[in-house]
Order: sequence, then C-alpha cells, then structure tokens
Amino acid sequence: MNRPSIRILPAALALVLASIGLSAAAQTQPAPATQEPTMTEKAKETGKEAVDATKRTTKKVVGATERGVKKAGTATKNAAKKTGNAVATAGHKTADGMRSAGHKVGEKVPGTAEHDAAKKQ
Repeated sequence: MNRPSIRILPAALALVLASIGLSAAAQTQPAPATQEPTMTEKAKETGKEAVDATKRTTKKVVGATERGVKKAGTATKNAAKKTGNAVATAGHKTADGMRSAGHKVGEKVPGTAEHDAAKKQ
C-alpha cells in the first residue's frame, strides 16, 4: 500500500462509523409530542358530547311540545267558539219554533189575544 491510501483509510473508516452512529441515533428518537389520548380522556370527551347532544335534543323537544300546545289551544278555542255559535243558533231556532207553536195553540183557545187576532183576519 502506498502512503496516500494509508492516510485515506482511517478517514474513510471514521466516515463509515459516523454514518452508522447517525443512523442508529435517528432510529432511537423519542416519540413526537402529540400523544394518543388516554381512555379516561376519551370517556370524558364522549360524555361531554353526549350531554351536549342531550341538551340539543331536549331543546328541540321542548320547542315542539310548546308549538303543539299552542296549536291545540288555538284549535280548542276555535272549536269552542264554533260550538257556542251552533248552540246559540239551535237555541234561537228552538225558541222561534216554540213561539210559533204557542201562537198556533193560542189561535184555537178562546179568550187569548191570538184567538181574537185570528178572528179579525
């Protein structure tokens, strides 16, 4: 071997050993800072999501119930008004019919105003 190759050999050997050392160091790096959440943290997060979902659903149900109650109240009021009008109309018709029957009976009974009025006609 000549002299220049003897000088290059230790340098090359040093480079080889250094590259092996860097490769091994790169493989043994610690894990990144972002870790997987623990089961407890996952359970807490799931619990919070469930509570939030329950609150949202409860608000929707309450709103729907209030709207339904309002509609039912309006429908009841309208039905009561229509029923009252129907009862009043039926009552008036019944009273008119009874008056007309009373007049016809009165026309046949002597001494009543209806009887005297019928005779004059």
